Amino acid sequence: MEPITLAYIGVGLMLALSGIGSAYGVTIGGNASVGAMKKNPDQFGSYLMLSALPGTQGLYGFAAFFVFLNFGDALNPETIGWLQASGVFGAGLAVGLAGLFSAIRQGQVAANGIAAVGAGYDVAGKTLILAVFPELYAIVAFAAAFMINGAIG
Repeated sequence: MEPITLAYIGVGLMLALSGIGSAYGVTIGGNASVGAMKKNPDQFGSYLMLSALPGTQGLYGFAAFFVFLNFGDALNPETIGWLQASGVFGAGLAVGLAGLFSAIRQGQVAANGIAAVGAGYDVAGKTLILAVFPELYAIVAFAAAFMINGAIG
């Protein structure tokens, strides 16, 4: 196996896992929104905002891929060594797993807030604040990938 293969496996994990997490997270929020609209359809804007939050983790996965592709030399097949490939693989795995689990958990927090808003409680803003906490870990993983790229690129 060539080093570039390991690096691209890492990139694939980064994109796939963070995207899968976002798909699950927005689905959890969307399902809660449909249920809440049956009770209170006037709060659709709040439901939409909270349902869309878990979609950002997929963007972090894509942004990290963009960083590796365009900044530095980490994905150059002619110069990549095992150290660089291992760095890309590790960063990809970290961003992917952080994106996967944080998006699912963020969707669950948002779903609880959506249900409460649907029941008549004014908690959309507070839910938004609480739902950001799981996302912080995806941001930390993205920042780590950026720093890894700087160290190996």
